Amino acid sequence: MSSRIRLSAAAAALSLVFAAGGVSAADLTWASAGDILTFDIHSQNENLNITAISAVYEGLIRRGQDRSLEPALATGWKRVPEGFLFTIREGVKFHEGETLTADDVVFSINRALNPRSQFKSSCEGIVKAEKAGPNEVLVRTTNGSPVILNQIVDLKIMNEAWAKAHGALEPQDYIAKEESYAARHANGTGPFKLESRQEDVKTVFVANHDWWDEANRPGNVETATFRPIASASTRTAALLSGEVDFLIDPAPQDLQRLRKADGIKVTEGPENRALLVSLDQHRDASPYIRDTAGKPLAQNPFKDVRVREALFISINRDGIKRGVMRGLSNPSGTVVTQIINGWTKEVGEPPAYDVSRAKKLLAEAGYPQGFGFTLDCPNNRWQNDEATCKALASQWARIGLKVEVNTMPRAKYFPKVLSFDTSAGLVGWGCPTFDALYSLQSLSATFNKATGDGISNIGRVSVPAMDEALNKVRAEEDPVKRTALLTEALRVERENVMHIPVHELMITWAMKKNVDVVHRPDNRLTMEWVNVK
Repeated sequence: MSSRIRLSAAAAALSLVFAAGGVSAADLTWASAGDILTFDIHSQNENLNITAISAVYEGLIRRGQDRSLEPALATGWKRVPEGFLFTIREGVKFHEGETLTADDVVFSINRALNPRSQFKSSCEGIVKAEKAGPNEVLVRTTNGSPVILNQIVDLKIMNEAWAKAHGALEPQDYIAKEESYAARHANGTGPFKLESRQEDVKTVFVANHDWWDEANRPGNVETATFRPIASASTRTAALLSGEVDFLIDPAPQDLQRLRKADGIKVTEGPENRALLVSLDQHRDASPYIRDTAGKPLAQNPFKDVRVREALFISINRDGIKRGVMRGLSNPSGTVVTQIINGWTKEVGEPPAYDVSRAKKLLAEAGYPQGFGFTLDCPNNRWQNDEATCKALASQWARIGLKVEVNTMPRAKYFPKVLSFDTSAGLVGWGCPTFDALYSLQSLSATFNKATGDGISNIGRVSVPAMDEALNKVRAEEDPVKRTALLTEALRVERENVMHIPVHELMITWAMKKNVDVVHRPDNRLTMEWVNVK
């Protein structure tokens, strides 16, 4: 019997099994503006990428549908003086047949700590992992901070022998455009297997019915096909025509049409993601800043807090909410959203829109005629990202700034800005731990490649008071005191105008009416939770 016939027979048998249980196996096609970047579990800490990886790979802990922490590849854990001791689930198989061991867990967590890893922000407070017994792993930590368990959710587990066999013992250097077997192939323990990958065309996942938690699989998706569709209008047309079943990022301008369409439904809710602009505050002369004549500027105006404040207060956030986001944003004055631990109205409320004062601040800083700069921006990552950048450029023109918007696909954007080849860049930062330390440690701490501090601090801003505030947060285990320290750190961020916050994003998902999903504030589609009727 050929492999194709065997697969067809297996699929037919599977459909009968589902039918006998009252649930029919189904296919799902879903789309987004940009493509999945890599399947290396530590190469790109980017939300769509984590969504794809999480269907295939699992961590020690996962989030349930109510966002509570649940056992996954660990059956349990406890706080010990050295850190956290995990008991590893027995009998779990990787997709290629290997049995999960404590050694795989130790390897994977220590791989996340590798200097090349983009997941060091999820390792905050973790010193290393080591085998504590045949079926136990000790994750050594600096303290018992309650956020460490939240961070471990995004630390996925890879088979060590597979990684060694395919030259993937270290994370792929995506920024340097390194090729890697682990970037195009996957061998996890999760509810789906990676069946095929065609970059910028489609990625196909098939249900893993040898999954250790198969008996509790809540969804009925047998094959999930992901398609990147760059054009917003084309994505909308694909949903309306039935070509795709689900859009994770429908265009705001199309939502009214989608809400009125037969057979389509739209869900929405707050996202744990803030959109902001990062400015180069490191170099004395920044490469993409120009004087009024268009020549390179000898000094970097973004190092002056008065210039940064001028940009901060000259954004008409309500106008962007109405004209660009079609109401699907909340104007913001900080780098985290209202649902994140540490946020308060004092640090989060946007500043008063004041063009006159902004012009005065620029004049005081020595730029009465303004200056020019390039704003780098993706055009297929965050909802209306390019349109937001163009709106910012238009508004900053009112205070004498000539802003050139430089847009590109996310696959080019992230390597550019993460290698600090930018003077100003748009950043959309989610907070999967729902705790402000994750955002501040990544965006606002002084950059340190070895520790992972400032890993997404593309402006290389360095404020000693921020580093001191974060060190206090790290050392505090009492939840109440720790929250107060987070608020103080957010106050330091705002007072120093370390970034230019724009707004909090709202999540809208659009789908056929026969598709049931669990709407998540981290904007991740959990494919094993999807039911197609």
